[in-house]
Amino acid sequence: MSYNALGGVDRHADGSVVRRIKTVIAGVDLDCECRARLDDALTRFTALEQRRVQREHLVRARQHRERIEAIVDLLREVDELAAAEPDRSVYTELALLFDEVAATSGEGALCMRSLAILPADGAEPSQS
Repeated sequence: MSYNALGGVDRHADGSVVRRIKTVIAGVDLDCECRARLDDALTRFTALEQRRVQREHLVRARQHRERIEAIVDLLREVDELAAAEPDRSVYTELALLFDEVAATSGEGALCMRSLAILPADGAEPSQS
């Protein structure tokens, strides 16, 4: 599986491999029965790959949720702080935790958006 510049799964990369294989096979002289069996095998392979990609997006989204949950537990320290905290570095540390929640949330949202644009039936994704 390849990833785009934002760390999200590049949904076009996996589909392009299957399309390239189909293009190469289209130029091969096969009898009708053999071609039908090969086309059927490629269709099943495409569906399996699509389900694998979908599962990976969901697993990654769950991992992001778990990470956020762990960070939120650390952020409970905010409840114990006073405005006049003598160790001012604690504010910077907590700010970094908030930043991490934001970044992890963005990654989780990217996983969910990727799932939203993938077809549910395992068919090849549309070219959008």
